[in-house]
Amino acid sequence: MPVPWMLALKVIPWGDVIEHAPAVLKAARKLMDRQNTEPVPESGASADLVAQPLPTLGELKNRLIAAQVQIDRHAQMQAQLTETLAALAEQNAQLVSAVELLRLRTRLLLWGVAALVVAVVVLAWR
Repeated sequence: MPVPWMLALKVIPWGDVIEHAPAVLKAARKLMDRQNTEPVPESGASADLVAQPLPTLGELKNRLIAAQVQIDRHAQMQAQLTETLAALAEQNAQLVSAVELLRLRTRLLLWGVAALVVAVVVLAWR
């Protein structure tokens, strides 16, 4: 049985959603800012490397250090993304559990109303 939209809007714990929203927004903005500031590698860069003479040991070391810094930055971004996704998953789980609890309460309420209607009908026939 689908939940009507108005009921769904009423049962969502908006206080919790609003409470966690600034942290999620802040993490998402940080992630977007970092993605926008990273230089995009050009597709023609590999062709330039083939045409150049062999690099020296110092140049290779500098490239290795730059690559390690970039790997560390990506690992840090991956950790932040994981934290953001974990926060979103936790909020989603809370919403699902709240909706499930409300479904149970609605069923109990409907059974109670049905029992009251039956009781009123039985009393009205007497």
